[in-house]
Amino acid sequence: MSTNPKVSSDSFPTPRIDIERKHFVLDTNVLLHDPTAIFRFDEHEVVIPLTVIEELDRFKKNNDETGRNARHVIRSLDELRSKGRLFEGVSWNEEGGRVRIDRCDRSRSFALDLAHADNRILGVAHALHASGAETMFISKDINARVKCDALGIPCEDFEADRVDTEWLYGGYIELVVDGTVIDELYQERQLQLSRVVELASASRLDGTPERLDLVPNQFIVLRDASDESHTGLARLLADTGHLIPVSGPRKPVYGIMARNVQQTMALDLLLDDEVKIVTLIGPAGTGKTLLALAAGLQKVIKEERFDKLLTARPIMPLGRDIGYLPGDKDEKMAMWMQPVFDNIAYLLSTRGSHLNDAESRSAEQRLDRLMATGQVVLEPLTYIRGRSIPMQFIVVDEAQNLSPHEVRTIVSRVGEGTKIVLCGDIGQIDSPYLDSSSNGLTHVIDRMRPHRIAGHVSLCKTERSELARISAELL
Repeated sequence: MSTNPKVSSDSFPTPRIDIERKHFVLDTNVLLHDPTAIFRFDEHEVVIPLTVIEELDRFKKNNDETGRNARHVIRSLDELRSKGRLFEGVSWNEEGGRVRIDRCDRSRSFALDLAHADNRILGVAHALHASGAETMFISKDINARVKCDALGIPCEDFEADRVDTEWLYGGYIELVVDGTVIDELYQERQLQLSRVVELASASRLDGTPERLDLVPNQFIVLRDASDESHTGLARLLADTGHLIPVSGPRKPVYGIMARNVQQTMALDLLLDDEVKIVTLIGPAGTGKTLLALAAGLQKVIKEERFDKLLTARPIMPLGRDIGYLPGDKDEKMAMWMQPVFDNIAYLLSTRGSHLNDAESRSAEQRLDRLMATGQVVLEPLTYIRGRSIPMQFIVVDEAQNLSPHEVRTIVSRVGEGTKIVLCGDIGQIDSPYLDSSSNGLTHVIDRMRPHRIAGHVSLCKTERSELARISAELL
């Protein structure tokens, strides 16, 4: 059943509103986050306020992800326009899903000032809700959702591609087992997964046995039920159903030794050439970037397994930007890549006494030499689109500031023989359009979890310094 069309004060007929359909009003930030959002609501009607189109027009000239997404949405709407009048609603699938543009009638009585763009968008949702149609306002803007609550308008965050971080895959589990299982692991150098499942005495609080749902390259910390000091660490090999013992490298990896069990897990994945994509998350100071760079230098320079160590990070300033930087590309990048410089300089210093180099050179001179020979490359992610990168060890730092689309673009650049490592702290996100549940790093961890070429570890303990550890806990 539909309402009859009416004539508004601006002489445009009001479109028919089917009150039996569910209407989703999308905010601008939703489309900037995911340009395919207009096609994510199946058989329902997606309403896009005209003010949103105006805001997309301002973003379309940007050279960043928001600009690309704005242009994507505009092209999608233009394709729908060829099928019918967007003002009246255009069906896009066989299930009856429709997309409609609302003109944002300013003659409507509304509690908020319609001179503001955000309020005009909210006004569309309010008018639909008041008409009796089932309405849901979708926005990633918390303040907009607060306004909706005050106005009695149902609202939600955009949930597509969101990951529940409370249940995010950590890369390892702990099991309490009989001590004979740990002994068998190290004596036989392998252990049948069924053996662990059979003898595991881990249980929930209610005493029922815990179901083991392991994935390839997942680690298991084994603890003896009768002796707390008797422990073991194993990793599930992909496609074999076997656990292998993990002890970590016996020699320093470019002067770096694992300081805790999570770092041991991380190095095991980083040094395994069969694992093509590794994700490392954790708070500041847990060693994510340092471990990744140490493994990269080891594989490129010492083992010559890869041709280059390519390190990149998104250009996302913390706080206010300092404006344009002088110089060529390398000079501009020096400011953004300084954290990477610091880590590589530490690894190349004589502190670890791992370099058999009789020449008296500073860490900076060694780094300059590696960059001059092309063995170490530091690049912005801005220029990675369209490339194919074979036989390289890639480290992407601060990956939590990338959207799922950006991460997909980066990982799809990986060529034959290349390994990629994504590092970040999902608790420290500087992008205004992302959070811990919707960023690209969390997306990769969740989606790549069951694949045999992927591995993940969540690092927890800060090892940078005592001060860093205390500040991470208290501040």
